[in-house]
Amino acid sequence: MPKIVPHLWFDTQAVEAARTNTRIFSDAEVLSIGVLEGTPGQDSQTVSFKLAGQSFAAINGGPHFRLNPSISLMVICKTKEEVDAKWDVLSQGGIPLMPLGEYPFSPWYGWIQDQYGLTWQLLLAEEETRQQQIIPNLLFSNDVCGQAEEAVEYYVSIFPRSELKVVSRYGPGEGQVDQAKVNFAAFSLAGMEFTAMDNATGGDFSFNEAFSFIVHCSSQEEIDYYWNTLSAVPEAEQCG
Repeated sequence: MPKIVPHLWFDTQAVEAARTNTRIFSDAEVLSIGVLEGTPGQDSQTVSFKLAGQSFAAINGGPHFRLNPSISLMVICKTKEEVDAKWDVLSQGGIPLMPLGEYPFSPWYGWIQDQYGLTWQLLLAEEETRQQQIIPNLLFSNDVCGQAEEAVEYYVSIFPRSELKVVSRYGPGEGQVDQAKVNFAAFSLAGMEFTAMDNATGGDFSFNEAFSFIVHCSSQEEIDYYWNTLSAVPEAEQCG
């Protein structure tokens, strides 16, 4: 079982989204569908699934939180044809955020929000060899723009088997937002790869509960450790 699992919040579309996404990747399937009874306002349907061999989870929690581009899934592709095939599925009912095309950082790239609100970055990187094809990307915007490097260093200090691998910074005048400092950071937490950057183009979106990360713990003491280090206001939240 992986230590960290991305968790997605939907209104009513969790199972549909999971099944759609399994069509895009190899080594992908819906693993289980269940119900959490007695959650506030309703019983909540849950689904666990894997994409490219990686674990994901999702819930139908109602309309309280909405996915946005502050956290996206970067997909490393080996061929242009692979990028195009994934783009074709994701663009059905989706909204392109950066059109599919050639960019300075990739010969073939596109950024798209799919019909369920989940955001994907498809990146052609023929020479890269990775065990992890899908990499969560954190985009620090609005009030937290400029804090990407500080946050990444903090997360790396908390989790075992973690490493800050790369930090690249904006040059003078490169960003439209003065606070933006980091244009790309690569790091790992408990063996799972992540990327992060400050949003240098603005954008009216921020991190929220719709995209979170499950941390599997082996004891109450371990839960308490992550609770105390990660929670900004522990007494305002609930553990039970």
